[in-house]
Amino acid sequence: MTARAIADDLRRQIRTGVLQPGDVLPTSRELAEQFGVTPKTVGAGFDILKSEGLVIGEQGGRRRVRSTRPIVWNLTKFERGRRRDSSAGDDWSTAIRDAGREPAQHVTVETAPASEQVAAWLQVPVGSDVVHRIRLRTVDGQPYQLSTSSFPMAVAEGTPLMQEGDVAMPGGILASIGHPQVHVRDEITVRMPDPEESDRLDLPPGTPVAEHVRIGYGESGPVRVMVTIAPGDRHRLVYELEV
Repeated sequence: MTARAIADDLRRQIRTGVLQPGDVLPTSRELAEQFGVTPKTVGAGFDILKSEGLVIGEQGGRRRVRSTRPIVWNLTKFERGRRRDSSAGDDWSTAIRDAGREPAQHVTVETAPASEQVAAWLQVPVGSDVVHRIRLRTVDGQPYQLSTSSFPMAVAEGTPLMQEGDVAMPGGILASIGHPQVHVRDEITVRMPDPEESDRLDLPPGTPVAEHVRIGYGESGPVRVMVTIAPGDRHRLVYELEV
C-alpha cells in the first residue's frame, strides 16, 4: 500500500465521521502494522493529510484530526443599518456574543505613509499619512481574524480612531465623529497565507485564507478601508441578496 492510499483511507474516515474532530490518530507503528507497510510510508501519508489541513501534529509525535468551530460571518448584515456597536463592543463583537461565543480584540494603532494599494482604496496621494488600526480578533481565546482598518488622516486625526485598544462607540466610531459610511464595496480573494499571517493566526499547514476588503464611502469619498484575513477553516461567509 502506498502513502497516497493510506491518506485516502484516513481522509475517508475523517469525512464520513468515523474519525471525529479532535480524535487522536493511531501511531505510525500501529498503522504500519494495520496496513502492512513501514512507519516511514505511514508518515508520508500523514504528511499528505497535514498539507491538506485535515490533521495536525502535537508534542510527543501524536497526530490529531483537526478540530475547529467555524463562525458564521454574515457580511450582508455586518455594519449595515442600525449598527449594534456599544461601549461593550463593536458590531463584530456583538455578533460573536449573540452566537454564544466569547470575542476579544487586541488593537494597536500606527501612522504610516499610504502604500499604492491603500492610497488607491482611500483615494489619497501615495505616501500621504494614513492611520492604521490593526486588530487581532479572537473567539474563545483562539485567533480568528487579522483585521487592519486604514483611515485618511483628515478623517482620523484628533479622534478616538487614534486611541490604542478596543475602542467602540454606539453607532460606530465613524458615525460618531461625523464621517458615517453611506455605502460599502466588498472584494474577496481566496489565497494561501504568508508566513506572518500563518504565525499570528496559528494556522496549520495547508490552511487557505479569505482576504476580505471592505471600502467604506462617506458622502464625498472613501473614509475607511478594512482588510480582514479570515482562515478558511474557521469561517462561513454569508451574503443575503434580494433578487
